[in-house]
Amino acid sequence: MGFYVYILENSSKTKLYTGMTNDVERRVGEHNGVGGAKATRPGRPWTLVYQRLCETKMAAVQEEHRIKRLCRSAKLCLVEAHRRAYA
Repeated sequence: MGFYVYILENSSKTKLYTGMTNDVERRVGEHNGVGGAKATRPGRPWTLVYQRLCETKMAAVQEEHRIKRLCRSAKLCLVEAHRRAYA
């Protein structure tokens, strides 16, 4: 079982949230309902715009940390590249 790094976008498309999980569908549901991160309570519903499978939990933690350090425009480029690759 792998771990995923994901990026969510809020309903007004003004905020991005990066996280890590082993079950993306469950985690997105939590962000949009009960049990999500405090940072995602405003701006619901959140939409999954990026996900990447990592082989280990440590690799996912490192990738999450790398993405969180990116500026917004770099994150949006990452999301757009993901959209083109999986369209």
